[in-house]
Amino acid sequence: MTTRISDEPALGRRSFLRGAALIAAAAPIMTEASLAHAAAQTPAAPPSGMALHGQSPNTPPPGAVLINANENPLGPSKAACDAIARVAPLGGRYDLNGETDLLVRTFAAQNGLKPEYVIPYAGSSEPLHYSVLAFTSPTKSFVTADPSYEAGMYAAKTSQAKVVKVPLTADCAHDVKAMVAADAQAGVIYICNPNNPTGTLTTKQDIVWALENKPAGSILLVDEAYIHLTEAPDTLDLVAQGKDLIVLRTFSKIYGMAGIRCGFAVGRPDLLEKLKPFGQNAMPITGSAAARASLEDASLVPTRRKIIGDTRRDTIAWLKANGYKVIGDPQTNCFMIDTGRNGKAVFAAMKAKNVLIGRTWPIWPNAVRVSVGTPEEMAKFKVAFKEVMDAKATALGDHVQHAELDYFGTL
Repeated sequence: MTTRISDEPALGRRSFLRGAALIAAAAPIMTEASLAHAAAQTPAAPPSGMALHGQSPNTPPPGAVLINANENPLGPSKAACDAIARVAPLGGRYDLNGETDLLVRTFAAQNGLKPEYVIPYAGSSEPLHYSVLAFTSPTKSFVTADPSYEAGMYAAKTSQAKVVKVPLTADCAHDVKAMVAADAQAGVIYICNPNNPTGTLTTKQDIVWALENKPAGSILLVDEAYIHLTEAPDTLDLVAQGKDLIVLRTFSKIYGMAGIRCGFAVGRPDLLEKLKPFGQNAMPITGSAAARASLEDASLVPTRRKIIGDTRRDTIAWLKANGYKVIGDPQTNCFMIDTGRNGKAVFAAMKAKNVLIGRTWPIWPNAVRVSVGTPEEMAKFKVAFKEVMDAKATALGDHVQHAELDYFGTL
């Protein structure tokens, strides 16, 4: 029997909506782009917003290898681009042809869901943020793996919820038993699967166990941003069964639409209803049309999974052959390397060679995350990384002063 999440004490609808809007506006919604951008800044960078010769001061230098934000260098598919071209002339209207409704119905039909179980957003960052705001509070904590994607922790700071970090298991899966036991007053247990930054998997069996044993009144927030890059089973069937979870999906990864924006919150209607007071922008019809075209291309996911997977396996094989330590068994478009030295210094030294890799995490200060780019980009990464790692560790210390700025504060 499904346990329904209890309602908060009754409030006047108008005052509740006003309060929710104020909470939502209290802090920015963190995204992979904003976190990657923060890591790439240096004290020498011009102030934000200062244009140089008509170009943003944050524009990467010519020829830079950008493997720092888990983006898909393949970009949107041809079908998605064609769909954008088709609907762009209608962009003066909000959604003249009902593109967003068609998208929702297509996704729901493909996954055995009722349309009311799906809410579209411009990416998955909004529903991640709003889910945390809706189900955590000063008395309901946010439980997350460590390391894992940080955006939910920033949302928890906005709701003044306690953040409980639980280390990954030895094989870099979520330690679901420890997470479930971490706080009897948990509001949200966040499972990013596959995990960002490690690219590693947590079994569906473990996720089901967490659902069956979690504290009463809590939800599982399962972030499946990278699920299509693996052949692992997803958790949408658990949503269809009416379980206490919300699943996040995005078109930013395998579908290559990070700059176009489209995603979903998938869950029971009563759970999704709790996200609505925090607001939602109108969906861009270009994003909705491109996303539907991507869903309807049956060959897109397996083809891209192989392309990205082959490049990842080649790069990891090279790293291991050269004696570098890759953490866990990565299955997606990112992996972590234990450099054995200050990770921020390695980041800065790589940046000096025009190769931007991903950031570090506090629990593993010597590890850096690397996104999978094109074979040509990863070839440049190999050359630069070997040069950096062959340099004396003491020399790398000179780069620390130019390392990433944690201007969001310590979590």
